[in-house]
Amino acid sequence: MKRTLACTVFTLLFGLQASLALAKPGDAPKWDYLQPDREQVIASLNVVELLKRHHYNKPPLNDARSAKIFDSYIEMLDPARSYFLASDLAEFNRWRTEFDDFLKRGNLEPGFLIYKRHLERLEDRLNYALGLLQQGVDKIDFTVDETLLVDREKAAWAKDRAELDDLWRKRVKDEVLRLKIAGKEPKAIQELLTKRYKNQLARLEQTRGEDVFQTYINAFAQSYDPHTQYLSPDNAENFDINMSLSLEGIGAVLQSDNEHVKIVRLVPAGPAEKSKQLAPADKIIGVAQSDDEMVDVIGWRLDEVVKLIRGPKGSVVRLEVIPASNAPNDQTSKIVAITREAVKLEEQAAKKSVLNLEHQGQQFKLGVIEIPAFYLDFKALRAGDQNYKSTTRDVKKLLTELQQEKVDGVVIDLRNNGGGSLQEATELTGLFIDQGPTVLVRNADGRVDVLADENVGAFYKGPLAVLVNRLSASASEIFAGAMQDYHRALILGGQTFGKGTVQTIQPLNHGELKLTLAKFYRVSGQSTQHQGVIPDISYPADVDTKEIGESALPEAMPWDSIRAAINPDMNPFKPFLAELKARHEARTEQNPDFVFTRDRLALTQELMHETTVSLNESKRRAQQAAIEKRQLSLENALRQAKGEEPLAKLEKDDETSTPHEPEKLKPEDDAYLAESGRILLDYLGLDSAMAQH
Repeated sequence: MKRTLACTVFTLLFGLQASLALAKPGDAPKWDYLQPDREQVIASLNVVELLKRHHYNKPPLNDARSAKIFDSYIEMLDPARSYFLASDLAEFNRWRTEFDDFLKRGNLEPGFLIYKRHLERLEDRLNYALGLLQQGVDKIDFTVDETLLVDREKAAWAKDRAELDDLWRKRVKDEVLRLKIAGKEPKAIQELLTKRYKNQLARLEQTRGEDVFQTYINAFAQSYDPHTQYLSPDNAENFDINMSLSLEGIGAVLQSDNEHVKIVRLVPAGPAEKSKQLAPADKIIGVAQSDDEMVDVIGWRLDEVVKLIRGPKGSVVRLEVIPASNAPNDQTSKIVAITREAVKLEEQAAKKSVLNLEHQGQQFKLGVIEIPAFYLDFKALRAGDQNYKSTTRDVKKLLTELQQEKVDGVVIDLRNNGGGSLQEATELTGLFIDQGPTVLVRNADGRVDVLADENVGAFYKGPLAVLVNRLSASASEIFAGAMQDYHRALILGGQTFGKGTVQTIQPLNHGELKLTLAKFYRVSGQSTQHQGVIPDISYPADVDTKEIGESALPEAMPWDSIRAAINPDMNPFKPFLAELKARHEARTEQNPDFVFTRDRLALTQELMHETTVSLNESKRRAQQAAIEKRQLSLENALRQAKGEEPLAKLEKDDETSTPHEPEKLKPEDDAYLAESGRILLDYLGLDSAMAQH
């Protein structure tokens, strides 16, 4: 393959010079030093060939793909449509259906020219904002009744500079007002915003050709699917961080969210999760090393923020975050100190507990096995250590102990389990089925490999439920899907993440390409991609599934199905599902935890649909007070239902607060876990009653 690629590359390079004459007068001379080099040209041609030959879908590189690349690139550079002018877009639009031809010829100039125009416009905007700040934030009139459109994804492009000036005047006014309402003094606001914009200007000056190349080639690569991505030579060393966005040292999964960096999930047993001070959807706005000055990171690229957060094991990083629980316009932040450390395998190990429930006048005892990740200690296994740790070995041991305690059934808790070892997902499935296929893997050529449990007999044959949520992904979905397809367990909770694709890393002459080359399918033939696993009985979502999950990612590959690998026996749950759902709904209609989760998500979604904000201070304060009143009402309804004292106002974390280890909840106090136990007991009662008849 490499020899063919090299021939293709050098043949195409021969005629390259003639196609590089697209620059026009007016492009900022300041950025002329940003030019594609020969290594980048060769790498781009290699990427074209690799995607053409080995990507799972093998979609054609044609005019339709070119339009996707163009739209993706513009959105990467200006997601809020706040920099480019309509005239820029009109000019770029002549290339809309030509990026396929440019890429096939190794012509990177159009991508570089668009990026340089972006830099020119961004520099102009930052200087304009600094000019406004120099006039003094105390001179801004917050009594005027005007609004700012904050959801600008589909906004019209500004027709001229005057229109952009007005937008940026409102943007600066909004930033000042947010900080003012958060309690900052005018002088501090002016210093903070001036420093923020000057830092962003300084970072513009450091732009390298590799930054341009990486952005442009990723607009191309990610038009195939969100997990196909080019890594520059610098980032290739850290592809785990850059691709899974997993931060070594604190254990958090991040993604870009316009000008912010947002936490997607916390790695189980990682420092961030153990701190109990961070949560999904929190926004990181500042990073500091130990006692150093806080660095404002609004507007920074994700990989730049990652570099700041990483550091030696045992060192302290301080993060300034805007909690997800804040009202949309509440910029009140808190500072969290976290000691960097490696996630220890033993801390991610499966754990057991016993759920004691009274059900229909009888006492029952259910085993609970929480599995935070699908782990396997490869190092110990290769070294021949007979006591190597793995999910399956640990769960088998825990099941033995629970059976000795004579539990009436078992609940496997996979909430927030982001996956891990595919081998472990297969072997764990084998503990609960007789024998047979566990997952199917289909490659780009249509070949289907079947992974199977070859051991005869199930280790645990008793009643089983599996609890999942939106952050249960990958290997978790394979296991939960197999349990559902074999009718071995009731699947309860939320629709899972929907990550059902397989990636590989392909080295290039310059950097690396991570590309999707296969897809997972359940033994029923259904893909886990996009749709994930749909529970038999659904619980209220604790995150917005339109914002988090595979289906929320641009160009996510679709759900589909192939031929089933098994013909399972009759579904033992089917005759009772309607009754189980009815009992569940009756039980949870007034359950304070279920009511709180439903109402809180409804409020969040309602607020997210608001596309404009008022720039009138009194109206803005009134809106925020109304939102906080509703949040307080939800919180107090939950507290009162549990017999706790209501709060006079919402509690705010601050820099001086010391993190405290929360009390360890008993299994019975976890509403979703307890309800899962009750549904399993409902089924046992109904099944027993039918058997007696």
